[in-house]
Amino acid sequence: MEILKNVLVVLHFVGLASLLGGVLVQIRSFKTGTAVVLPAIMHGAWTQLVTGIALVGVIEMGDFYDSNNAKVAVKLAVVVVIVAVGFLNRKNKRPAAWVVPAIGALALVNTVIAVFWR
Repeated sequence: MEILKNVLVVLHFVGLASLLGGVLVQIRSFKTGTAVVLPAIMHGAWTQLVTGIALVGVIEMGDFYDSNNAKVAVKLAVVVVIVAVGFLNRKNKRPAAWVVPAIGALALVNTVIAVFWR
């Protein structure tokens, strides 16, 4: 069970890297308003969602520690918003200028919650 948990954590980090990488690669496009929701952003968001849910399940099944359900609920809500905003704007050639920076900010907020909320 420990190996499965560690594999899921690594995949969760890979999803975060894909999500934030897709946003950061377009930082110059923020000024011109030409940033788009790249496939890397969507793949990272879905990876974060699926591995996060799986991690909570594995942690609850195993004898690791008790998960903080309030923290999990907040993080789940944030990632669902990321997936929804990305999904609704993924096909737009020119989404609203706030879309990609908001996805990046929400991903960063989720990371801060994961690190600092104990």
